[in-house]
Amino acid sequence: MSPYLLPDAYLESLLHDDGPCGDATTYALGIGGHAGQLIFRARQAMVLCGSEEARRMGELRGLTMIGPMRDSGSRLQAGEVILRLKGDAASLHVVWKTAQTLMEYLSGIATSVAEIVAAAQRGNPQTSVVCTRKNFPGTKAAALKAVLSGGAAPHRLNLSETLLVFPEHRAFLNGEAPAATLERLRRRWPERAVVVEVDSESEARRWIDAGVDVLQLEKMSVDRLASITVYAASSGQPTKIAAAGGVNAGNAEAYARAGARILVTSAPYAAPPRDVAVTLEPLSEPQITT
Repeated sequence: MSPYLLPDAYLESLLHDDGPCGDATTYALGIGGHAGQLIFRARQAMVLCGSEEARRMGELRGLTMIGPMRDSGSRLQAGEVILRLKGDAASLHVVWKTAQTLMEYLSGIATSVAEIVAAAQRGNPQTSVVCTRKNFPGTKAAALKAVLSGGAAPHRLNLSETLLVFPEHRAFLNGEAPAATLERLRRRWPERAVVVEVDSESEARRWIDAGVDVLQLEKMSVDRLASITVYAASSGQPTKIAAAGGVNAGNAEAYARAGARILVTSAPYAAPPRDVAVTLEPLSEPQITT
């Protein structure tokens, strides 16, 4: 089931970017008024994302859907049909490449997310995967849809949403004790969990002792994370351990097995697109307009 549909204004901007004055080739050949159909198929196995947007782009250009459509989040094998659209050739050619490319990129992210989630679940079914906000600027809504379609959640949508204390924040605190920092943050934002990122075991222990809600371990080895997890469990504090920095499908299982309950990753945003095959063909014998 699709988590949401990207707004028409965004989809219109994508269509306008690629065809501000329509398809010049279709116009010059005089074939724009002919009836045809677009068929999108998975060329390889994938977790699909963006089919609803592809359908909506077609609707915005007067196309109609033929038969059923596969929803974002569907797991497809090579050759499976995603979506069929019919209408005039001019509109089909305008929608074709933009719809295809959007599905390919979003399905690449969703597939990568699903692989990391599966690896984490093998390590520990209680471990969650969250994706950072380090998507390409201007693509947040689309990237987040792919993250949700792949089975993960957002780490934080923006700076205003969560309390995440980086070393770069603490550099301005003049050595303030962790307990004092936590007390101030919880007084100012009483309904929000406090997350603190550290890159050393000694810092990790200080924040665990202070009772931080979530401790984000930046680029730590699996062995060091396991040691910190043991310390956290013995401390009596409810601190959750998150692994961040370099988390991917190749190491997610190990981090989960070592005790990380949250895996923070940006890897899916660099995943290769999944290949969507397209057939564009006439629905009747074409008559050339000259």
